[in-house]
Amino acid sequence: MKAVRFYAYGPPEVLQIEETDVPAVGDDEVLVRVRAAAVNPLDWHGMRGAPYVARLSMGLARPKVNALGNDVAGRVEAVGRNVIGLRPGDEVYGGSGVPLKARSASFAEYAIFHRDDMLLTKPAGLTFTQAAAVAMGGLTALQGLRDKGRIRPGHRVLVNGAAGGVGTFAVQLAKALGAEVTGVCSTPNVELVRSLGADHVIDYTKEDYTRAGKRYDIVLDLVANRTITENRRVLVRKGVLVECAPFEGLWLGPVLGMLKLMALSRIVPQRLVFFLAQVRRDDLAVLGELLESGKIAPVIDRTYALDQISEAVAYVERGHARGKVVITV
Repeated sequence: MKAVRFYAYGPPEVLQIEETDVPAVGDDEVLVRVRAAAVNPLDWHGMRGAPYVARLSMGLARPKVNALGNDVAGRVEAVGRNVIGLRPGDEVYGGSGVPLKARSASFAEYAIFHRDDMLLTKPAGLTFTQAAAVAMGGLTALQGLRDKGRIRPGHRVLVNGAAGGVGTFAVQLAKALGAEVTGVCSTPNVELVRSLGADHVIDYTKEDYTRAGKRYDIVLDLVANRTITENRRVLVRKGVLVECAPFEGLWLGPVLGMLKLMALSRIVPQRLVFFLAQVRRDDLAVLGELLESGKIAPVIDRTYALDQISEAVAYVERGHARGKVVITV
């Protein structure tokens, strides 16, 4: 089978296509014929070995795991004897979080998943490309708004980075949960964000939302182009700032930002939370129901073939994708 591998940290050019054996299926495992896999920021961070503090677990001089890819959609090829609920031929989607071994990475023609991984039957009506775009972006938006933001009907929610892979889900989910939604994006994405159901759209190239005078119950920050103080300025007294922004800094990444949020949270009335999504089957099932009902839908920016993996990761790394970028296999 063809699979993406890399043996040194660096730019997208370190990624290469190799011919490897199709992995054997263990008693507790599921073999999936991959049809599509989404590219996430975690992929280029893993490729770069950034922030450097992450190399303590990823490998100091070179990566311990030589494969990439988390989100997946495909067809079950084989199942182990202890697997219940899935059988060959089933169309599935989901992922396993950050892969701990190469055989569980989705940038390949085949991938192995444990029976307890986040792998569910693909929602009816979704293509493989659409289904592959759901897990990481959808879970981040759902958990950030529901669990950390504690969203309620009537809440005023601002999504900074509304046109991105997480933001496009967040706008739709906030509306589905009964909120009044303001999306922040650049000029070319204004109509996209409005089409997703946003009640108000702010073009950050023309207006600074932190100085517009409006207050919000929840600010979901997916960009980190404003300081904590600036974001606090637009929160109501008991509002919530949920930081899901990309890692900052080559050495410590989000560590300093997390410490600042924790320290400030002790002395200000608002809740300030740094957040990374958790891999949860139940939450993916919630997203599946919303997808089947038509309340949310994946937004796909571009698709690439597996042998275009370097171009796809480079595009996501530049940070201007509209929705999700998906590899078709």
